[in-house]
Amino acid sequence: MTLTGFYLPFSEQLDLEANARLRGLVQALLADLLPGVTDLVPGYVNLYLEYDAERVSRAQVERWVQQHLKESPGPQPGRQVEIPVRYDGPDLPWVAQETGLSVEEVVRLHSTPVYRVFATGFTPGFPFLGPLAEPLCLPRRRSPRALVPAHAVAIAGNQTGIYPLPSPGGWHLIGTALTQVYNPQRERVFLLEAGDQVRFVPAQGSTPEVPPVRPLLPGEPLHPVLRVEEPGLLDLVMDGGRQMAGRFGLAASGALDARSAGLANRLVGNPAQAPLLEFTLRGPVLSVLSPVVVAFAGYGMLPLINDEPVMGAQSFALRKGDWLCFRPTGEGARGYLALAGGIESERFWGSASTDLKGRVGRALQPGDVLGVAVPRGARAGFALSQPALMPRRVRLLPGPQYTPEALQALCAAPYELVSGDRMGLRLAGPEVPGGELISEATPLGAVQITTQGQPIVLLNDRGRIGGYAKPARVHPADLPWLAQLRPGQKVWFARAK
Repeated sequence: MTLTGFYLPFSEQLDLEANARLRGLVQALLADLLPGVTDLVPGYVNLYLEYDAERVSRAQVERWVQQHLKESPGPQPGRQVEIPVRYDGPDLPWVAQETGLSVEEVVRLHSTPVYRVFATGFTPGFPFLGPLAEPLCLPRRRSPRALVPAHAVAIAGNQTGIYPLPSPGGWHLIGTALTQVYNPQRERVFLLEAGDQVRFVPAQGSTPEVPPVRPLLPGEPLHPVLRVEEPGLLDLVMDGGRQMAGRFGLAASGALDARSAGLANRLVGNPAQAPLLEFTLRGPVLSVLSPVVVAFAGYGMLPLINDEPVMGAQSFALRKGDWLCFRPTGEGARGYLALAGGIESERFWGSASTDLKGRVGRALQPGDVLGVAVPRGARAGFALSQPALMPRRVRLLPGPQYTPEALQALCAAPYELVSGDRMGLRLAGPEVPGGELISEATPLGAVQITTQGQPIVLLNDRGRIGGYAKPARVHPADLPWLAQLRPGQKVWFARAK
């Protein structure tokens, strides 16, 4: 799978009529989805169309879009939703002071309008609502909070919104929503979607619970084969990831190093997207409950059976009573363990992938038992070549806010990985010109520039909408290499030819 995409602009600034045309097109495209299109992510002023370049060409996607642009009627009207709000936010007195209004006037101005949901993103179910009454329009905080509580109602610029989950955030907190807008356990997972009309109603009441984690692994698998005796640093079930969920802000998830994950699955005869385990830096200790053939591919660690090392990139048999553990190698960050027959797991939005941010599935814990989905034989000792992990230049393609100056800065000197997770890689090096913009979709591999002029490479669990410049994006074939970077390592960028 080679994911790429492009933006379809509808206006340069927020325009209610243009946004309505955008929503109408999205509804038409969803009703007649083109095979190979993997996501549609509307923003305020444009639509991002993501597709698998191995299945469909850009020209085919553009023809499909143009056909529906000609034929698309206006959007179906959204639902009208009232959300009770307890106006008790820590920033409410400050907002009153900055605007020269009383607290009561701030509450009245915020709760009087009927807002439109222009987009959802940032975190799952986060609604971008507007327009805000002009007296309440304030720039976002200079220094974002490290943690905003779930259900906080906030304002920034001419927008208002609700934080569905605990997360960082730079908006001003003025209240608490008394209704969950996202809950992965609920039949209607997302309370709001683009086009809905929302009115906030002042109310009193208790704060809703943080949405619970939706489990994916069965408590008692039908065909148990492995038990977790000691977890590694971060052990997650992954597959090819979730498609068509970006318009709700749900992470795509999936294996960060899809090349290594596909290799592990191929070694045991599984489909490339079958559920398997992703390990980060340090693997778990597993006891074997029944015979199974497995394969390990990737980097950062080496498998051991009963303390005897096994070469990576090959299949090997485990017998009942064996112990499987992993010795760190110090080279690379992520490895993948595939079981012949795939891991037994439930699906959420079509995928077995864990999404920690969205509270879908969880990391492995002591005592967890893993089963195979379809018990079957596989040949042990089957090996394939795996590329050596060597320093290399990572190719960059022009991004949606491309400028020659930004790309030149990115390619001028190496960058060091300061920190990284499944959301993205924060790099330090030469300053890159960027800036804020109207929030729009964030493509996989986009190089986003912070307000300090430093790049962040956006990965699978990124927020699906962001308001910062993205002057470049990483060539899809080079993303697996970036997934293997360790903190302190350097990366060199070069413009793709």
